Amino acid sequence: MNQKLSNAQIAWRAAQDIEDGAYVNLGIGFPEMVARFQPPGREAIFHTENGVLGFGRAPEPGQEDWDLINAGKKAITLKPGTAFFHHADSFAMVRGGHLDVAILGAYEVAETGDLANWSTGPKGVPAVGGAMDLVHGAKRVAVITDHVTKKGQPKLVERCTLPLTGVGCVTRVYSSFAVVDIEGGRFVLREKLPSLSMEELQNATGAKLHVEGAVGDLICPEELADA
Repeated sequence: MNQKLSNAQIAWRAAQDIEDGAYVNLGIGFPEMVARFQPPGREAIFHTENGVLGFGRAPEPGQEDWDLINAGKKAITLKPGTAFFHHADSFAMVRGGHLDVAILGAYEVAETGDLANWSTGPKGVPAVGGAMDLVHGAKRVAVITDHVTKKGQPKLVERCTLPLTGVGCVTRVYSSFAVVDIEGGRFVLREKLPSLSMEELQNATGAKLHVEGAVGDLICPEELADA
């Protein structure tokens, strides 16, 4: 199964579902890419746990001000109205339900909506961090991820085997093969790559995929395939 979406294409697809004016937190790493693909006529207001709201895109190389960074220690720019505040206030925003969307990466997502996006061990992320607050504070939690691991094992599973970030928190997964909703403790397929058969997609998924109504074609801009 060679064909799959690139990270940029997955991020583009996730960005299409962010409403105009939504307050959004993007997880460290891959999810930060979503900010590059805001649809024309829509503008999200991005929040970072270290205490910035409404910041702009990354600066051009060589133009960084390293006093201005996000939670992933990446340089940001300021926009009119950008606000700075203590990280305790930042987490009060998260825990108080003031974020519309959180988009995170994942090691595993269970059909119940459980999320594991950190691990222990020598190559593990050392702690769960602010993700445990985000997954239960944001009004909507989505995941962007490869559909399978580098070893070809499913990342969408019946039950997570790694330490949980949150329980029953994920509502939609944007993967390299499909868009899958989590409803009533089930994976419900919404879109898939036209080149994949249902059998191929199911074989790459560690839990049953349910179909309710028509399944759309997952089509993203071709120019992002190598981005």
